[in-house]
Amino acid sequence: MIKPYKDSELGKKEQVAKMFDNISENYDGLNRVISLGIDVKWRKKVIKIVGKNNPKQLLDIATGTGDLALMMAALNPDRIVGLDISEGMLAIGKQKIAKANLSDKIEMIVGDSEEMPFKDHTFDAITVSFGVRNFANLDKGISEIARVLKPTGVLVILETSNPTKFPFKQGYKLYTNIFLPLIGKLFSKDKVAYSYLSESANSFPFGEAFNNILKKNGFRHTEHQPVTFGVATIYTARK
Repeated sequence: MIKPYKDSELGKKEQVAKMFDNISENYDGLNRVISLGIDVKWRKKVIKIVGKNNPKQLLDIATGTGDLALMMAALNPDRIVGLDISEGMLAIGKQKIAKANLSDKIEMIVGDSEEMPFKDHTFDAITVSFGVRNFANLDKGISEIARVLKPTGVLVILETSNPTKFPFKQGYKLYTNIFLPLIGKLFSKDKVAYSYLSESANSFPFGEAFNNILKKNGFRHTEHQPVTFGVATIYTARK
């Protein structure tokens, strides 16, 4: 299991919370730079898939600073819940939501994706963007998502993946192994955070391998769509 701080006694969950608290202040800005702004395009694709379901109750897991939750407000649901383990990230998210006058529609709560404070079959749609690879127990996290999703609901996950074709495969390795940690070291006060983010991106199962994990934990209909030469993948799953 890959953890942010190799010499720490803390479990992965606590380490991830600490890491995101540390980088929360400059996370949004760095994220735009690191992804060259393409992540906004990917999120728009997620919104389009979610919107087909005409959802009224929405949950965004690992919501971070609330980028996806804010974009989902355009779907005009009754309620959006953003859940995250990092209070620092949520604090930034709450400021953004207040600025957009959406505090009455989007609720941000501190919570653990593996033990969520919701009843069975609560949400019409659940999203996770760049969050599942930070789960301490992936199987437990996915089966917990299945529990709180309505039988008719949809799960949409946006996560990093590895390009498999030349020259994108080689270019991406260079980018994640050298450029990403370097940017983190230069601009983030947490020197290891971006090394962890690139390491976890490189080793996380993707494509059919991740579809199989979804199927093992309560989902039947799964499909995946690689985006931008395969540097990320959008997974759609139903129970």
